[in-house]
Amino acid sequence: MSLEPVELRHILHKNPELSFNEVNTTKLLHKNIGNFNADLKIHTPFKTGLLVEYKVNDGDYFLFRADIDALPVKEENEIDFRSNNEFMHACGHDVHTSIMYAFLKQVSENKYDKNILFLFQPAEESGGGAMEFYATGIFDKFNISKAFALHVTDEYKEGTVASTSGVLFASALEMDFEFKGVSAHVAFPKEGKNAFNALRIFLDECEKMPVISESPIVLGIGKIIAGEVRNITPDFAKLETTIRGLSKEKVLNYCADLQINLKKIEQKTGVKFAMKKGAHYPEVIVDDKLFNDLSKVLSTKFDFIDCGYKMTGEDFGLFSRKFPSFMFWLGTSKNGERYGLHSPRFLPPDSVIEKGKNIFTEILISQM
Repeated sequence: MSLEPVELRHILHKNPELSFNEVNTTKLLHKNIGNFNADLKIHTPFKTGLLVEYKVNDGDYFLFRADIDALPVKEENEIDFRSNNEFMHACGHDVHTSIMYAFLKQVSENKYDKNILFLFQPAEESGGGAMEFYATGIFDKFNISKAFALHVTDEYKEGTVASTSGVLFASALEMDFEFKGVSAHVAFPKEGKNAFNALRIFLDECEKMPVISESPIVLGIGKIIAGEVRNITPDFAKLETTIRGLSKEKVLNYCADLQINLKKIEQKTGVKFAMKKGAHYPEVIVDDKLFNDLSKVLSTKFDFIDCGYKMTGEDFGLFSRKFPSFMFWLGTSKNGERYGLHSPRFLPPDSVIEKGKNIFTEILISQM
């Protein structure tokens, strides 16, 4: 017997695993999906995650995707299925996975006449799992005509569907800025080259950069490292950031402007710098035709909102560049409460799993 979707959600929530380490999550999904009474083929081309193939004819495939990784956040919810380690599904990926699982179960039971790939993707939160999984070449074996995904949020009331035509989520680049100077006693600062001072000047210069409302850029700073003791000026400082823009190209152009400023600061202070790139997610693009078609279909049964773009980053952007795609927010808020994504209190209700499954089903039926 396989787990019910809510049972699966509770196990996943209690046992979250970080990006590229979703070993037990993958095993749990493999075991339970393998127990479905259906002719499914499970592909495991990567060390974690899996691609489930449902094939009923010689036609093309739809791709549905859910992410399975968690975050290094310590949960603050007092619930029976609270995380039992230092990590948490604070972005709702346990719900995404359970919705996909429920949808796969329904498809296999109802035997819909459409070929479908169900991707349980690792490492959305860090490291670009979509790109790593795609690089295995597994998708080259299939003629994929359309791709679909969702993301839960408590910005909207439970059951709301929110999307837009064109850019839905921003391109997101992980970028570290490192500053290397020379330490000195605080009583003799001129004997050193203060790395933190160079970092501070850099942030001041960033504030002065012009803001273009039609093409916004976000420089999000999550972590600053500098110094060893209180009476020695730092010889090393580091910013860990994420840069967001409405296209991958605009983000890279912004980085080029930052580099110009850094070179000026190096000349002024003598502090050297390094820019170290991490994963770079393309923007998520919703296909115009799919949006026009599905907004009409979904509006008949669900609350539908054209939400415009968000500066959220999501590596489904890779698939949206490869295939005509439709992604949407799924509202989870009950009674107006809101904590936000990545909060230690973010907790979509179990009831949203059924709603997500039903929305995926409507999408499938309308596009067959």
